[in-house]
Amino acid sequence: MSALQYAAIAICIVINLIDGFDVIAVSFAAPEIARDWALEPTMLGAVFSSGLAGMVLGALFLSPLADRYGRRPLILSCLFVIGAGMLASAVAGGVSALVAARFATGLGVGGMLSSLTTMVAEYSNDRRRQFAISILQTGYPAGGIIAALSSAFLLDMYGWRSIFIAGGLISLAMIPAVFWRLPESIDFLMNRRRADALDRINQLLRRMNMATVTELPPTTAGRRARASVIEIFDTGFRSRTFAIWICFLMVMSSWYFVVNWTPKILVDSGLSRDAAISGGMLISVGGMLGGLALGWLSTRVRVSLLGAIFMFLAVVSMTAFGQLEVDLTAMLATTFLIGFCLAASMISLYATVPELYPARVRNTGTGWALGIGRLGAVIGPYVAGIVIGAGWERSTYFFALSTPLLISVVALTWLGSRTGSTIRSAR
Repeated sequence: MSALQYAAIAICIVINLIDGFDVIAVSFAAPEIARDWALEPTMLGAVFSSGLAGMVLGALFLSPLADRYGRRPLILSCLFVIGAGMLASAVAGGVSALVAARFATGLGVGGMLSSLTTMVAEYSNDRRRQFAISILQTGYPAGGIIAALSSAFLLDMYGWRSIFIAGGLISLAMIPAVFWRLPESIDFLMNRRRADALDRINQLLRRMNMATVTELPPTTAGRRARASVIEIFDTGFRSRTFAIWICFLMVMSSWYFVVNWTPKILVDSGLSRDAAISGGMLISVGGMLGGLALGWLSTRVRVSLLGAIFMFLAVVSMTAFGQLEVDLTAMLATTFLIGFCLAASMISLYATVPELYPARVRNTGTGWALGIGRLGAVIGPYVAGIVIGAGWERSTYFFALSTPLLISVVALTWLGSRTGSTIRSAR
């Protein structure tokens, strides 16, 4: 791999890290927001879910635009939307304004995530692809770690609004970096076949120290024209599309419940605010290490098998957390384990989905899988707000909100048995 490839992947990782900060930061601000505005759990659940709802719509309706206009323009546009949404969150005067601002932030994040995954998949070589995607996705919990560390300082010094200001500014600061160092996808240029496609491809190939080409590979106009949402439901893709949708839906419902509600649950259980922030940070630390572990193991073991194992372990660890007494060490250790297993489960899906579709619909297929998954991300925190507000015991709702992972175990196992260790036939 050339320096250009490493630079493109590195930029995508940094952007995903910032996205992790932008999405998870609200969970650390939530106890202060709830106190300042006297919010009930159901209203706080609406704040959590608004950003995730924006991510759903961004993934479903913005991410397919990358297959039409390019990965790079969509990433630039979404960075601007994210930055504006974070700054709007900082100046929100009430719940309605905060919900709208979080929705806009989520819209940008959701629209961009599939492009980041696709760019990393397309700029990695075959040997490093799944590992590179795993590293990309560890940027998300790493952003949560930064959010936790910075929140402890920012909350004391400047209040909860400063967390959103910081996220907005660093998001906008990435726009020049993308202009400078992130090239367009060669796969996109080859499939869209604009007038200057051959020249642009050869420029990139020279920068990657690869041989140039004299003409583009043959294809049919009809095949290019069908690069749409409809194609991911073709006979060759339909079953794998629904299987990966189920996996993302189930895993994200549990992941976002844990990420958003854990700090508040720890405070309500009697721990201090600093302990609650530490618990939220340990979820992200565990998530980052879980992603790294999955990336390392995926070079040796089929990623679908790894994902199924980690999903089952996540059910066990979440159930155990629900049964714990109020003990700081035990609760923090278990939150770390939950983050480790859940993040590894989710990243196994990110490593799988780009291999399911050919380049002409890869961003569309990936975006729709993430979008359907984000429905679970909306449902999980919102349902948690309802059941917590209804007075359910911690042991009951933690077990109930972990059971979707068992469905995902079945779906991913089936997908792995049908597709094998890698899915090259889609290319």
